[in-house]
Amino acid sequence: MNRRNFIRVLPALALAATGNAAPKRRTTVSIRSEQFFINGRPTYAGRTYKGMKLEGLLMNSRMVQGIYDDLNADTVARWKYPDTARWDAERNTREFIAAMPEWRRHGLLGFTICLQGGSPQGYSKDQPWHNSAFEADGSLRSDYFSRLERILDRADELGMVAIVGYFYFGQDQRLRDEAAVVRATKEATNWLLEKGYRNLLIEIANECDNRAYDQPIIKADRIHELIKLAQSIKKGGRRLLVSASYNGGSIPRPNLAAAADFLLLHGNGVKDPNRIAEMVEQTRRVAGYRPMPILFNEDDHFDFDQPANNFLKATAAYASWGYFDPGESNYRDGYQCPPVNWGINTERKQAFFKLLKEVTGP
Repeated sequence: MNRRNFIRVLPALALAATGNAAPKRRTTVSIRSEQFFINGRPTYAGRTYKGMKLEGLLMNSRMVQGIYDDLNADTVARWKYPDTARWDAERNTREFIAAMPEWRRHGLLGFTICLQGGSPQGYSKDQPWHNSAFEADGSLRSDYFSRLERILDRADELGMVAIVGYFYFGQDQRLRDEAAVVRATKEATNWLLEKGYRNLLIEIANECDNRAYDQPIIKADRIHELIKLAQSIKKGGRRLLVSASYNGGSIPRPNLAAAADFLLLHGNGVKDPNRIAEMVEQTRRVAGYRPMPILFNEDDHFDFDQPANNFLKATAAYASWGYFDPGESNYRDGYQCPPVNWGINTERKQAFFKLLKEVTGP
């Protein structure tokens, strides 16, 4: 093998070498009917809040940029830290990990992290930056997966569940073709299983019905193919729990409901909290549905000081709810906008975590 080819395969060799000796894991998530269990016990065991059942739910937050980077030299300066005037992907991950215990102390059991992130502006029409844990051929980038490993290890230690997203509609074009998408799905799933993680839920695609997707196999009509592919990969007889999400306000389609292990909803654009409860009931009537957890893992509506808000309406309908903070005035203070402050540092974040702690209990 010549020097050039050796350098090209180094990341793959490093990933393979580290995948051979998975440490013993502390945290296992499982599903029984409509409930989530951690280490054999239902989440928030025995907990109710104002007559609402919490046991078996998985309250979560969208923290998709924990392994963020920008491989586009023309855009990376947008994310520079004010104190250093440069972007630093390793610092971003370190500060994410440092913040995790405080989230957990407030009752947060789950968070979504994505291998292709999310819009670093909260919402974007065009996304020229290059943020993907996959090479164009679908192989894994070792730097991204090194950062992911440190986050998942800490989640395992803290008794938290990571919802690991694979594909995002702002970056799926970084994969050159369908074969690359299939390879990415296989390699990411194998890597997670070889590492021995048991505290994971998989979101194959963020909002698979979004028209911005380039790769047909990721779109809503065919997303069940990737779900089944990921489910088919096993290690020691064990596989991962897999689903995919839809645009805000959308109801899962029968092909996904029949294939998925749990169902993901988004509350973006849903201004009336009563619609949140209605979405849950409609989801339970979709063809292919059988008793399984329903989980919102993205909702940018707040009003946490009001008696009726999306968080509480989801809980009343017995669905888990996920906080999505895209930032406010300058897109620099939310959990999705690098350089992210992963602390509970704004009034909005404080309001969410205060209600979360009140609802879930000590």
